[in-house]
Amino acid sequence: MSRLAQTAGLTDVQQEILATVRDFVDKEILPVATELEHRDEYPQAIVDGLKELGLFGLMIPEEYGGLGESLLTYALCVEEIARGWMSVSGIINTHFIVAYMLKQHGTQEQKDHFLPRMAAGDIRGAFSMSEPGLGSDVSAITSKAVKDGEEYVLNGQKMWLTNGGTSSLVAVLVRSDEGHPEGAAPHKSMTTFLVEKEPGFGEVRPGLTIPGKIDKMGYKGVDTTELIMDGLRVPADRVLGGVTGRGFYQMMDGVEVGRVNVAARGCGVAQRAFELGVSYAQQRHTFGKPIAQHQAIQFKLAEMATKVEAAHAMMVNAARKKDSGERNDLEAGMAKYLASEYCKEVVEDAFRIHGGYGFSKEYEIERLYREAPMLLIGEGTAEIQKMIIGRRLLEEYRFQG
Repeated sequence: MSRLAQTAGLTDVQQEILATVRDFVDKEILPVATELEHRDEYPQAIVDGLKELGLFGLMIPEEYGGLGESLLTYALCVEEIARGWMSVSGIINTHFIVAYMLKQHGTQEQKDHFLPRMAAGDIRGAFSMSEPGLGSDVSAITSKAVKDGEEYVLNGQKMWLTNGGTSSLVAVLVRSDEGHPEGAAPHKSMTTFLVEKEPGFGEVRPGLTIPGKIDKMGYKGVDTTELIMDGLRVPADRVLGGVTGRGFYQMMDGVEVGRVNVAARGCGVAQRAFELGVSYAQQRHTFGKPIAQHQAIQFKLAEMATKVEAAHAMMVNAARKKDSGERNDLEAGMAKYLASEYCKEVVEDAFRIHGGYGFSKEYEIERLYREAPMLLIGEGTAEIQKMIIGRRLLEEYRFQG
């Protein structure tokens, strides 16, 4: 049987990278993922393996020690990794977004300082927009930076940091009113700061505390945390891009490629759910034959496979659009929305195929069933994606009356 979700037009280098990642997933991730997930254990050996493969520098330019690959290559690698264990793809996603923001918006000094060590995996990135009372309303950020000589003093509480404990560099979005008159649009008074810290929990540098891991129903292994700033002093040269007031646009640019990543994760999880479902359906017998021979199950498998193919095609299209230098917020929003919704549906269908055994922690589908809901929320809820899609469609199809 040919595999689902094949991608046409890949170069020999891209195919070689994907084959290497797929082999790593099959040998190093799938055999241990469920056990580590049940223990909520950080997959250090897996992360070390990804570092050796050079994946932390996959999209970082060669001049900084990276591989200089495209967003498409990265997304296809994420798809493979999420097929093994979605939490691992989350570890590299947040790192990648910070590296991308540095590459696109950083000063030359910031690029020279951070990107070589990020490419080597010696610096791990995390980024922080959300706050406890914020939700999807980024304009309501209350964390604030105040200029004090050659430094800024940051205060506030941030929420939902992936890699919050294990990272050593966090891109933090806060409000900074310096140079922006009162009453100006909220998004014009936001700034991204590059905050260096020690990995770990507790007070990781003066004025900065990572309280501990948030206990979640799924997406385990990877550390999700809060971040508390209380008089945190950051040098002025750690304002991303060197100019205040551009943080919202910088973060949205990073989130845009992050949405392609989340779409890729949805594709990977859906692929694994289909693999588990189609395999179990051929082994489980009822009424004297494998359940795969029952028409009801064949219909279900057909729907699952079609959704896997459709989500993959939209994800690839969004990545290629971004790689071409074109605006891709419409395509990224569509891909993220469709892939996350289809992922949830494919996982649930695989769960149903497993029957009662799907409810047992001995079966891998139980883990996927708890992981899929995170994709409905990460990098913008389905409702936010539909707002983005709707607004962009009205721009493209403006009524000429």
